[in-house]
Amino acid sequence: MNGDEQAIRALIATWIRAAEAGDAERVLGLLADDVVFLTPGAPPMRKPAFAAAQHALQEVQLRITSAIQEIRILGEWAYCWNRLTVVMTPRVGGSPVTRAGDSLSILQKKSDSWLLVRDANLVTAASPVQ
Repeated sequence: MNGDEQAIRALIATWIRAAEAGDAERVLGLLADDVVFLTPGAPPMRKPAFAAAQHALQEVQLRITSAIQEIRILGEWAYCWNRLTVVMTPRVGGSPVTRAGDSLSILQKKSDSWLLVRDANLVTAASPVQ
Protein backbone atom coordinates (compact mmCIF):
# COMPACT_ATOMS: atom_id res chain seq x y z
CA MET A 1 0.00 0.00 0.00
CA ASN A 2 1.52 3.32 -1.05
CA GLY A 3 1.48 6.61 0.86
CA ASP A 4 -1.46 8.06 -1.06
CA GLU A 5 -3.63 5.02 -0.39
CA GLN A 6 -2.70 5.19 3.28
CA ALA A 7 -3.62 8.90 3.30
CA ILE A 8 -7.03 8.17 1.74
CA ARG A 9 -7.68 5.40 4.26
CA ALA A 10 -6.68 7.82 7.03
CA LEU A 11 -9.10 10.45 5.64
CA ILE A 12 -11.95 7.93 5.79
CA ALA A 13 -11.01 6.90 9.34
CA THR A 14 -10.81 10.56 10.38
CA TRP A 15 -14.22 11.22 8.81
CA ILE A 16 -15.78 8.32 10.73
CA ARG A 17 -14.22 9.32 14.07
CA ALA A 18 -15.24 12.98 13.59
CA ALA A 19 -18.80 12.07 12.52
CA GLU A 20 -19.25 9.72 15.47
CA ALA A 21 -17.91 12.42 17.82
CA GLY A 22 -20.27 15.03 16.36
CA ASP A 23 -17.33 17.12 15.12
CA ALA A 24 -19.01 18.67 12.07
CA GLU A 25 -16.20 21.20 11.58
CA ARG A 26 -13.62 18.40 11.27
CA VAL A 27 -15.81 16.59 8.73
CA LEU A 28 -16.27 19.82 6.73
CA GLY A 29 -12.49 20.28 6.71
CA LEU A 30 -12.17 17.07 4.68
CA LEU A 31 -14.25 18.50 1.81
CA ALA A 32 -13.26 20.61 -1.17
CA ASP A 33 -15.12 23.91 -1.39
CA ASP A 34 -16.88 22.73 -4.56
CA VAL A 35 -17.87 19.29 -3.20
CA VAL A 36 -21.06 17.72 -4.54
CA PHE A 37 -22.98 14.84 -2.94
CA LEU A 38 -25.35 12.72 -5.01
CA THR A 39 -28.02 10.73 -3.19
CA PRO A 40 -31.02 8.75 -4.45
CA GLY A 41 -34.15 10.78 -5.00
CA ALA A 42 -32.64 14.10 -3.98
CA PRO A 43 -31.05 16.99 -5.85
CA PRO A 44 -27.26 17.34 -5.70
CA MET A 45 -26.10 18.66 -2.33
CA ARG A 46 -23.30 21.22 -2.14
CA LYS A 47 -21.14 22.14 0.84
CA PRO A 48 -23.50 24.66 2.55
CA ALA A 49 -26.42 22.19 2.53
CA PHE A 50 -24.12 19.39 3.66
CA ALA A 51 -22.88 21.60 6.53
CA ALA A 52 -26.47 22.22 7.63
CA ALA A 53 -27.17 18.48 7.50
CA GLN A 54 -24.05 17.75 9.57
CA HIS A 55 -25.16 20.16 12.27
CA ALA A 56 -28.62 18.54 12.29
CA LEU A 57 -26.94 15.21 13.06
CA GLN A 58 -26.14 16.53 16.54
CA GLU A 59 -29.55 15.10 17.51
CA VAL A 60 -28.35 11.51 16.98
CA GLN A 61 -25.46 9.32 18.06
CA LEU A 62 -23.78 7.78 15.03
CA ARG A 63 -22.07 4.42 14.82
CA ILE A 64 -20.41 3.88 11.44
CA THR A 65 -18.71 0.85 9.96
CA SER A 66 -16.77 1.03 6.75
CA ALA A 67 -15.50 -1.70 4.46
CA ILE A 68 -13.36 -0.20 1.72
CA GLN A 69 -13.83 -2.27 -1.42
CA GLU A 70 -11.47 -0.47 -3.77
CA ILE A 71 -9.16 2.53 -3.97
CA ARG A 72 -7.61 3.63 -7.28
CA ILE A 73 -5.18 6.51 -7.53
CA LEU A 74 -4.65 8.32 -10.82
CA GLY A 75 -2.11 11.07 -10.22
CA GLU A 76 -3.73 13.81 -8.12
CA TRP A 77 -7.17 12.16 -8.45
CA ALA A 78 -8.50 9.03 -6.78
CA TYR A 79 -11.73 7.17 -6.29
CA CYS A 80 -12.85 4.99 -3.43
CA TRP A 81 -15.69 2.49 -3.34
CA ASN A 82 -16.78 1.98 0.23
CA ARG A 83 -19.51 -0.17 1.78
CA LEU A 84 -21.03 1.63 4.77
CA THR A 85 -23.37 0.87 7.62
CA VAL A 86 -24.61 3.80 9.70
CA VAL A 87 -26.65 3.34 12.87
CA MET A 88 -28.35 6.54 14.08
CA THR A 89 -29.69 6.48 17.64
CA PRO A 90 -31.71 9.50 18.80
CA ARG A 91 -30.04 11.18 21.78
CA VAL A 92 -33.42 11.83 23.42
CA GLY A 93 -34.43 8.19 23.22
CA GLY A 94 -36.11 6.14 20.58
CA SER A 95 -35.27 3.31 18.26
CA PRO A 96 -32.06 3.35 16.25
CA VAL A 97 -32.28 3.61 12.48
CA THR A 98 -29.83 1.66 10.34
CA ARG A 99 -28.81 2.72 6.86
CA ALA A 100 -26.47 0.71 4.68
CA GLY A 101 -25.10 0.63 1.16
CA ASP A 102 -22.29 1.70 -1.08
CA SER A 103 -20.60 5.02 -1.65
CA LEU A 104 -18.34 6.00 -4.53
CA SER A 105 -16.13 8.96 -3.69
CA ILE A 106 -13.84 11.01 -5.88
CA LEU A 107 -10.93 12.68 -4.15
CA GLN A 108 -8.36 15.24 -5.25
CA LYS A 109 -4.92 15.80 -3.81
CA LYS A 110 -4.39 19.45 -2.95
CA SER A 111 -1.28 20.71 -1.15
CA ASP A 112 -0.22 17.19 -0.14
CA SER A 113 -3.59 16.26 1.37
CA TRP A 114 -6.62 14.54 -0.09
CA LEU A 115 -10.06 16.17 -0.12
CA LEU A 116 -13.44 14.78 -1.09
CA VAL A 117 -14.74 16.48 -4.25
CA ARG A 118 -17.65 14.24 -5.33
CA ASP A 119 -19.61 11.51 -3.58
CA ALA A 120 -22.31 9.24 -4.95
CA ASN A 121 -23.93 7.85 -1.83
CA LEU A 122 -26.27 4.87 -2.17
CA VAL A 123 -26.75 4.37 1.57
CA THR A 124 -30.46 3.74 2.22
CA ALA A 125 -32.62 2.37 5.01
CA ALA A 126 -31.54 -1.15 5.82
CA SER A 127 -34.15 -3.90 5.73
CA PRO A 128 -35.05 -5.22 9.16
CA VAL A 129 -33.73 -8.66 9.97
CA GLN A 130 -36.52 -11.26 9.83
